[in-house]
Amino acid sequence: MSKFFEKLKLVFGDKELRKRIGFALALLVAARVLAVVPIPGIDPLRIQSLLAGSEFLNLLNLFSGGGLSNLSIVMLGVGPYITASIIMQLMTVMSPNLKRVYQEEGEAGRKRFAQYSRLLSVPLAIVQGYAFIKLLQGQNVLPQLSLTNLSIDIAIIVGGSLLLMWIGELITEFGIGNGVSLIIFAGIVSRLPADASQLLFTYDPSQLPVYLAGLVVSLLVIFGVVVVTEAERPIPVTYAKQVRGNTTHGGVQTYLPLRVNQAGVIPIIFALSILLFPQMIFQFLSSSSIAVVASISSQALGLLANNWFYTSTYFVFVVLFTYFYTAVTFDPDTISTNLQKSGAFIPGVRPGLSTADYIMRVLTRLTLVGALFLGAIAVLPLILRSITGIQSLAIGGTALLIVVSVVIDLIKKIDAQLSAREY
Repeated sequence: MSKFFEKLKLVFGDKELRKRIGFALALLVAARVLAVVPIPGIDPLRIQSLLAGSEFLNLLNLFSGGGLSNLSIVMLGVGPYITASIIMQLMTVMSPNLKRVYQEEGEAGRKRFAQYSRLLSVPLAIVQGYAFIKLLQGQNVLPQLSLTNLSIDIAIIVGGSLLLMWIGELITEFGIGNGVSLIIFAGIVSRLPADASQLLFTYDPSQLPVYLAGLVVSLLVIFGVVVVTEAERPIPVTYAKQVRGNTTHGGVQTYLPLRVNQAGVIPIIFALSILLFPQMIFQFLSSSSIAVVASISSQALGLLANNWFYTSTYFVFVVLFTYFYTAVTFDPDTISTNLQKSGAFIPGVRPGLSTADYIMRVLTRLTLVGALFLGAIAVLPLILRSITGIQSLAIGGTALLIVVSVVIDLIKKIDAQLSAREY
């Protein structure tokens, strides 16, 4: 505890770091204010009931920082920007030029890549804004709008999403930590008082063992997230000795760290999109005037409503997408080439193709552990709902994973700033 207070004293004793933290907090407060400014003409009771019945809308509400539950001007949140970033990373598989920009051009290439993601966010925000307005009108949450009012609402929603994206980038550049992640983190944390009050108001003394079990599971999940997020497999690397004149260079031994969870929370987002977008489409088609289409849609909705089918399918998709995303973002051939160019090698493994194969084998085994962990975190809320029947005990696995990951990253960024000031 004394070390904690000593570090806290160092953090707030550093003028530059204190200024960065204050700037980030001020922008996070501004983002939270925007999240409670609603668009006109909404029915708050209907939007709450709509969110309660849709896991997909709850996920989008998570990434909007709670803006969707209020139908605020930032109801899309940073969702379009996150979607655009994912699409751009997937495009590197199909476009060698994009792959070169992303992996080989350093900081300048990453800035260009980020600019492409920003530009792609605009049409995605327009499409998502229009789709949400139509969905909300179909659920009688919003009234029918004229073309002019519809265009104005879409412009407000798109502008709000881009404003939130800009705030996130300002936090990243002039504040501390990753701005987009901190905005999502603030939205999740802001919901804690409401969730706690709901738990208290629905408290049943006969369910005390279930509540205690839920608390134990929550602590275990937090512990597991921290361990797996920080876990890595070091691959030993040795630099060959080089004699130049009377001096000897190289001969240094280091290691290549491979993280157990290379993909982060992205596979969960992929899996939810694959499962829940068809569900929304089937809901629209179930009211079709064509009997065959309506019948097929109703049967598909019935199958997706089966909790165990949905849970098992969700788990399998998360595992598959973890492997897929890791393969997209981590290239063993590039790592092998870079090691060979720098005169480094893995002891006992030949340089070149053999090194790439060795790294791939290790990565495949590590990814299995990370994929099973992500799958378990993703389906844990669904399993708890089925076993206990208590909705308020459902641990948001995705939300918990984001919160713990953001806190760990923020602590590392602050430690790095303190180390830079010290030296």
